Formats: sequence, C-alpha cells, structure tokens
Amino acid sequence: MRQEQIYEDDDDEDFYRGPSKSQLKREQDELQNLGKEMTKLGDDQLKRIGLPEEVLAEIVEFRRMKSFGAQRRQLQLIGKKMRNMDPKAVREAIDRVTGDSKAAVALLHRCETLRDQMLAGDDAVTRFIGDNPEVDIPKLRTLVRNARKERELQKAPKAARELYRYLHELLEEPLSLFAPDEDAAEE
Repeated sequence: MRQEQIYEDDDDEDFYRGPSKSQLKREQDELQNLGKEMTKLGDDQLKRIGLPEEVLAEIVEFRRMKSFGAQRRQLQLIGKKMRNMDPKAVREAIDRVTGDSKAAVALLHRCETLRDQMLAGDDAVTRFIGDNPEVDIPKLRTLVRNARKERELQKAPKAARELYRYLHELLEEPLSLFAPDEDAAEE
C-alpha cells in the first residue's frame, strides 16, 4: 500500500502547477521596477502609455511622498496593482513614449516622410488613402491643405504638426499592457 502512494505522487509531477514562487517574485520585482521608472515620466507620457486609472493614481501619489519608507511601500503597491499586466508590454510602452524603442523611432521617421510627401503632392495623399481605408478623408485633406497654406505664407508649422500627429495616431500599432488570459489560451 505504501508503494501505491509513492506512484500516485509521481503522477502528480506530470501536471503543470504554474510558475514557481521564485518566478512570481522575479516578475513582481520587475513590475515594481517598471513602476519606479514610470514615476519619473511626465504626465503626458504616462497618459500615452495607457495605464489603468488606479495605477496612474498610485504613481501620482508616489510623487507627492517625501519619506523613503513611504515611497518604498508605495512602489510595492504600484507593483501589486500592476500584477495582471505583462512586463514586456509595459517595457515596450515605456520605450515608445521615451523614444528608446527602435519601432517608435522608425514610425516617427515614416510619419515625417509621409507628411513631407503629402505636402509635396496629391499623389501621396491618394496613395495613403488607398492603403489605409480607415482614414478620415475630409480631415486628412483639410490638414494637408492647411499645412500647404502655412508653408506658402511662411507661418509656423502648426498644421504640419497636426498632420504629423494624425498620421502617427493612425499608424501606431495598439499595444495591450495586460498579460494574455491563460483560460482563454487553453480554449
């Protein structure tokens, strides 16, 4: 009978029980470090990351604290609130808003080139509309027209910046900060 119990216990080893305590602790520390890094970002950058409101509120609260101990506890709370987030996705989001991401820099250059081509001629506008059916055509044409007019009148490039921002919003790939749900992956 004793041998049967040993064999039954051996069968349990075949089942995946999830990550180890050490792995969970490493992931929690990584999220806490990302939270600390985000406390140094500006408000505009934090909004562009797309953090949940509760995490954003805790980061703002961290900035108000002066005591080292209170800040340390607040970082632990930020890490706890970020528990269901994917550390790699959060890292990519931070890199995008700080300009450290190669993909973000490539997108920046692509949008600048597109804007310059659109200001140079209507062919680029037509091609862009054909390649991107989700574009708001009247808005795009208005932005291009205003930017061209500014250039002719040698005014500050306000409309050209708006055109760039619009192109950037359209072409930027959305990023989900949350870890994929294991239950959904198994189905």
